[in-house]
Amino acid sequence: MNYWVLQIEAKKEKEEKEENLHPLVTIHIVVKDENDNMPVWTKKIFYGIVSKGTKPGVAFMRVTATDLDDPLTANADLRYKIISRYPAGSHKNLFQINPKTGAISLTDQGGSLLSELKENNFKLGIRVKDLGDEPMGYYSEANLEINIAENTWYVQSPVFLQENQKGGYPRIFCEVGWNSTELHYFLKGNFNGNLFRIDESGKISVTRELDREIQAEYQIEVSALNDDGIPYSDPLLILIKVIDENDNMPLFSQKTYNVEVAERTVKGTLLVNLSATDADDQNTRNAQIRYKILNQEPKLPKDFMFHLDEHTGHMTLRDAILKASIAKKYKLEILAIDLAGDEGGLSSTCIVLIDVIDVNDSPPIFLKNKFAPFLIPEDEQTGMVIITLKATDDDELMDNKIIEFNIESGNEDRTFGVTTDQDQSTMTVFLEKELDYEQTQEYNLIITARNRVQLSDTDYSPSSTATVHIMVGNVNEAPSFSQKKYEVRVPESAQTGSVILTVEASDPDIYHQVGLIYSIRNDSKKCLSIQEHSGKIQLLHSLDREVFDDTYTVQVMVQEKGDPSLSAIAEVVIHILDVNDNIPILVGDYSEEYFCTPRRESQRIIIRAFDLDSVENSAPFTFTLSDEHMLQSRWRVTSLNGTHAYLSMGISYLEPKVHYVLIIITDSGMPPQSQHVHLPVTVCRCSSRGFCKIEVEKMENMPTVSSALGILLGTLGVIGIMLIIIFAHLTFRTSVKKSGKSDTI
Repeated sequence: MNYWVLQIEAKKEKEEKEENLHPLVTIHIVVKDENDNMPVWTKKIFYGIVSKGTKPGVAFMRVTATDLDDPLTANADLRYKIISRYPAGSHKNLFQINPKTGAISLTDQGGSLLSELKENNFKLGIRVKDLGDEPMGYYSEANLEINIAENTWYVQSPVFLQENQKGGYPRIFCEVGWNSTELHYFLKGNFNGNLFRIDESGKISVTRELDREIQAEYQIEVSALNDDGIPYSDPLLILIKVIDENDNMPLFSQKTYNVEVAERTVKGTLLVNLSATDADDQNTRNAQIRYKILNQEPKLPKDFMFHLDEHTGHMTLRDAILKASIAKKYKLEILAIDLAGDEGGLSSTCIVLIDVIDVNDSPPIFLKNKFAPFLIPEDEQTGMVIITLKATDDDELMDNKIIEFNIESGNEDRTFGVTTDQDQSTMTVFLEKELDYEQTQEYNLIITARNRVQLSDTDYSPSSTATVHIMVGNVNEAPSFSQKKYEVRVPESAQTGSVILTVEASDPDIYHQVGLIYSIRNDSKKCLSIQEHSGKIQLLHSLDREVFDDTYTVQVMVQEKGDPSLSAIAEVVIHILDVNDNIPILVGDYSEEYFCTPRRESQRIIIRAFDLDSVENSAPFTFTLSDEHMLQSRWRVTSLNGTHAYLSMGISYLEPKVHYVLIIITDSGMPPQSQHVHLPVTVCRCSSRGFCKIEVEKMENMPTVSSALGILLGTLGVIGIMLIIIFAHLTFRTSVKKSGKSDTI
């Protein structure tokens, strides 16, 4: 022991009790190791076995030694070494030792030469030393004897195991072997759990029953390992095949097969493919299946009406004598057996239900298929019902009784329509388009009744076809124009009396032709006339587009001579084409506009022009000044857009007064029209704020200065006389009061 722990405390003794003087003190004592022990081998002689085929570097045995010194120090750090080999010579480097672990393995040279050596026993001298890799230290020696064993690492594959074997598990079925001092076996493969296992001696066993239908083959790997778990050689691969036992019966894909077979089906027709499968080995008789009919119900009209191929399961019709009236259903019991049908085979059954389907062998027939001619006037309204036909069918199945009607011929222009009622097996013929006696006088409709399902082994009879003869009655019809609407383009400059359009109408009654009379309606401007026999429309006076706008619409009527009630109306739209017959004018009030003189910056007036003509003959307008030199120098006209222009002063000073500027406005028509406009423009002196200061002119009939002075003096004289009279009157009244007399003035 190289480590102690001591605890010390001090106490003072009294008469009755002890008293602690100091706390408890802990002392650790470590004994330092000294290399005073040499290594000791666990054996004096070590024995080992190595098998041919062992991989180089894989330890096949180990030599061991002990040292009593401290294992945590170099005193017990041991190193192993080979110091001698026997026999000596060229084979001295066959083996190697791990200096730290003592593991013995083959060198690369030993691995390659081992299988060729004649010697099978080698002796090695080995040494163990302490103090690790230091040159000094204690050591001891021992002997190692190695025997060379033959390579027994092989196995026969595949291995065959019978499925479903009862009892006696685990069962040994294979054994492997490897020769080595250290040996452990390891087994793995494509199996679950511990189905296969290997013991320490290399015996491989199966632990429970096998089922080929769950897994037919297994692949396992067996490895021989040393104590480190490293394989000595490549693993052995063992293929295990499970031998099949006939333990599965054939199973049909369906328990019940439902088959439909039509009457009159020919002999040999394939009815159904029966299929059964066997889970046993398909390469053995255990899965070879044979098919057989066990029973047929009912046996009508005879037994064995169906044939079943025993190898393929194909069921065919033996005789073409199926009749729904004899038997509508058959029930067959079918057997499937393995072992190719031999005794002892496993089997199962299924049921085949055969429905005999009624075929369409009765054609539909009309209850009546010939009729007297139908007379229909040509002006009859569409939708009129002409005739309803009915047919019957003697088949039983509803699908075979459904009748489809069709007009085979005589209705190529689809003048007549049909409606059908499949529940009642009826067809109604009605008028779908208007009749025209002049085009077609009679129709012969060939109508057929057919089943939706194709007939079987029979043909349609003459009673499946009906004929309907329709005569068209002639009616005196109203005339009609060649167009519902006429449109014509007329320039507004067209002369009075010009023919602008000819309308045409015709009488559909080619067998009853009479004259036609034309007239005009809704001519609110009274500007048109029409020739009543030719339909030529003429102008009574010219068309002014600026009065009529762009279009003028009237109606023309045609009436049958002798019967005015037979008539037709068409619309005539006259598009009036503009002619450049209006001159442009200057519009707007410019009386409030003025220019300051001297000229100020940005002074200008916007002027605008207008033209009554259409767009093609009006804007854009061209604004120019007359060719007068003085006018050209004093004023400027600049275009703003197609309808406006700027007027501005051309020089810095003009006399303050009203100036008349001659502006020429020209439109864009062909040929163009122009207007010369004298525009009065005020030029004045302006205040600092830009307001025009207008001088007051002498007013006409105003009085002179002398006359004004005379008027003033006369007025003052009148006022003086009035004041004298007033004062005199006041004096007179005062004197009367004093004398006691009164007077009236």
